[in-house]
Amino acid sequence: MKFTKMQGIGNDYVYVNCLEERVEHPSETAIKVSDRHFGIGSDGLILIKPSEKADFEMEMYNADGSQGAMCGNGIRCVAKYVYDYGLTKKTQISVDTKSGIKYLDLTVKDGKAVEIRVNMGRPILEAEKIPMKYPQSPVIAKPLNVGENIYEVTAVSMGNPHAVVFVEDVQNLDIEKVGPDFEKHQAFPESVNTEFVRVLDRKTVEMRVWERGSGETLACGTGACAVAVACALNGYTEDAVTVKLLGGDLKIAWDREDNLVYMTGPAQVVFDGEIRL
Repeated sequence: MKFTKMQGIGNDYVYVNCLEERVEHPSETAIKVSDRHFGIGSDGLILIKPSEKADFEMEMYNADGSQGAMCGNGIRCVAKYVYDYGLTKKTQISVDTKSGIKYLDLTVKDGKAVEIRVNMGRPILEAEKIPMKYPQSPVIAKPLNVGENIYEVTAVSMGNPHAVVFVEDVQNLDIEKVGPDFEKHQAFPESVNTEFVRVLDRKTVEMRVWERGSGETLACGTGACAVAVACALNGYTEDAVTVKLLGGDLKIAWDREDNLVYMTGPAQVVFDGEIRL
């Protein structure tokens, strides 16, 4: 199987051009290629496929083999792949995902896509649509018992569920302990991605993320979008913020008038290769 490893601010996936390749068992393949000791090493597997509804389709799988609905960093890499590898000459493309069609604008320099702006769609705040089991909706700064502690949680879906928690210290957080408690919490019937956030100023925040199915990752694009929405809803920041993640920065803007979230960030090719499965 020919593949390309790519990363968006450290959120790395193995990409397969399914216009040319065929992946028979994507869940099993995702587990194998994601292994950082015996495989290629990644946060998961993303298949680039033809689409009847958009320019391309993105099908993504987490490192544990579970299928994901959407990945913000991943879809930027899809855009770079299809442009850089000659699958399209357009700098405005559409990509079909399990959470709907996303629209992307590519900034090209010297024949390569260097930055991508993604229309991430509308944030979902209704608890039952996230989905989250909670007696009130929307869930904005509401208490939730997790493990041995009570956290104030703001719940947002960006096509996948997110629990945003504001903390005073992000760097020293024991995310390996608290992350799994959130991920499998009974309040989230489909599990949840959890973002732990420290507000630096009205235009800047920092976060760490525990992704369902993958554990802590260096970045999460949909998580950064959920964080920007949660920050604005709680009155901590403006509607446009820079989100500082372990792998780098993303620029997120929430257009409240149209209720659309836009994410801008880089995408890079790490290497091309071929693996026997």
